[in-house]
Amino acid sequence: MKSTTKAPVASGTAIKKAPAAKAANKSMTKEKSTAASGLRDFFEDAVKDIYWAEKALTKAIPKMSKNATSDELAAALDDHLSVTEEHVQRLEQVFEMLGQAPKAKKCEAMEGLIKEGDSILEDTKPGPVRDAGIIAACQKIEHYEIATYGTLATHARILGEDDIVALLEQTLEEEKEADHNLTQVAENSINFEANNEDEGKNEEDEEE
Repeated sequence: MKSTTKAPVASGTAIKKAPAAKAANKSMTKEKSTAASGLRDFFEDAVKDIYWAEKALTKAIPKMSKNATSDELAAALDDHLSVTEEHVQRLEQVFEMLGQAPKAKKCEAMEGLIKEGDSILEDTKPGPVRDAGIIAACQKIEHYEIATYGTLATHARILGEDDIVALLEQTLEEEKEADHNLTQVAENSINFEANNEDEGKNEEDEEE
């Protein structure tokens, strides 16, 4: 039987290692000069981000409401507009607690979600199908906000900002309620009506 013992490395011979760290550094994104250096900086930057998002929604929600055919959906959107305006004011309280003037930083994610909602309006005719699309767009927005406020509340708690945590969690619960309400509106009638339109169209195609 042959021995499997490896030959010893000669004295003075260097063992080559893969330059993993160097390769990893090449893929890292170069930070901005204003990049956050700590959790507090990151938290304050995120507050500016969601502040922009909430203010943008005060303009986007009325557009969705005007394009909704369902009275129930339009009412739900109008109600949430009032709540969203309160969210803006609540964030201004957060800025005050942080000793800062309210400042918005463009939220790329919310801008994209609002644009997607606009595309849905362009790609659908007035009626239950458009209403179903409006609900889908709004719930994507709610899910983004739920994730954002949940994270902000967690970070604020770690930073010892208990009063801010209370404000953020209040908003978080209201976003969850809005998402639930939209689901109820969809399941009460709109999704079924949208499906009936598809079935009616299929019957017309068969007759032709």
